[in-house]
Amino acid sequence: MSFLDCSCISHTQVQPMDIEERYEDTSHQFLSCDGSEYTLQGPAGGDDITGLSANPAHYQLLSELGRGFNNLSQVSMARHVPTGQLVAVKQTNLDDCTEEELLQLMNEVLLSRLFRHPNLLTSRLVFSSCCQLWVLMPLMAYGSADTLLRTYFPDGMSESLIAYLLYGVLKALEYLHRMGYVHRGVKASHILLSAEGHVYLSGLHSVYSMMREGKRMRVVFDMPHHSPALLPWLSPELLRQDLHGYGVKSDIYSLGIVACELVSGRVPFQDMPPTQMLLQKLRGSHCCLLDVAPFPLGELGGLKVSRSGVDSGIGESVATGSLTHSATAPPTDRPQSPGPKNHSATLHNLVQLCLQQQPERRPSASTLLTHAFFKQVKRHTRDSFLSLMYPAVPLTSPGDPPISCPPAPSCHGPSSPSADPPEAVWDFS
Repeated sequence: MSFLDCSCISHTQVQPMDIEERYEDTSHQFLSCDGSEYTLQGPAGGDDITGLSANPAHYQLLSELGRGFNNLSQVSMARHVPTGQLVAVKQTNLDDCTEEELLQLMNEVLLSRLFRHPNLLTSRLVFSSCCQLWVLMPLMAYGSADTLLRTYFPDGMSESLIAYLLYGVLKALEYLHRMGYVHRGVKASHILLSAEGHVYLSGLHSVYSMMREGKRMRVVFDMPHHSPALLPWLSPELLRQDLHGYGVKSDIYSLGIVACELVSGRVPFQDMPPTQMLLQKLRGSHCCLLDVAPFPLGELGGLKVSRSGVDSGIGESVATGSLTHSATAPPTDRPQSPGPKNHSATLHNLVQLCLQQQPERRPSASTLLTHAFFKQVKRHTRDSFLSLMYPAVPLTSPGDPPISCPPAPSCHGPSSPSADPPEAVWDFS
């Protein structure tokens, strides 16, 4: 049927995926003439894994980082033995996948080969071993922004760190939108950080093309897979599923929700039943920061400038929306914030612009990159980034014996989670 099935039929030891030889890289067709910074860029610095081998015997699996893809994939920290480089390995048992899941997996692999941008987490190394598909990715030593919130910043991050993260996400979105794709899965768990301080946007399984027969469509109508888990971040026009459809501005709305999430440590709308959430979004309810009462944008009448107008430091941002906890978000995961704090006027303005109910009123990713809130990003170096991350520490190679050394090819896929599975370092779904 497809290359995903071939390995299971032939039981070949290792079969590298020569996808690039069969699928033309058409990224240059959608880039503007002055967009040279977007063309054919790979991962930054030490995050490049293109020179590693496609042999599972060369990888020493060290510890499980999490599971994803409907719990069919196991993601582990691994060491490439010949070079000693640490990577993340996602193993998926193809025998357990349905036909629809195989198509999703194929699409994600192909998109990962098509996109080349320093702020998109893609993999250029995919191969099969028996009935398993191996996807190698750079190791994101700081994990996801969601994990950082739950572990180190339960009351929210500093505005400087938020600006640093969102700026990287906007660069990735600008590239995707120019390429003719809408992401549809922008959330904190899909924002990843490497040990070198590079910001990556993941979640390519939700990416959707707006190109039809060589022409770029103004809107599309497809509902993303696994949408129940994405509901709090999805835009009103995407949720409506009407004849007006949705476009790339849907990602800008999701970015506004992420900004509230990073500020507070809480996800707006997450405590609401899906029907109530939909009604609130369709009515234009504005998920403001806590020092502004939540009103529809039409009744807000302008921004309320914070008293201080400056960032108050790490961990002093606050919750948005309801402070009660939902059944899906245990209090131990997201503690309640102690009370309202001040936020800068530029952050308020950024959130308000992103959460406009009418998509045509939201700025593009390119325009948002010039927003005053991101002026502070230019001042950061690697050392200043590390100071923003305190007290978070990056992942290191565990001292315990590896879970396999080297892994033996097997058609049974990743082992089932133990009774006490490790806490996922980032969201791989």
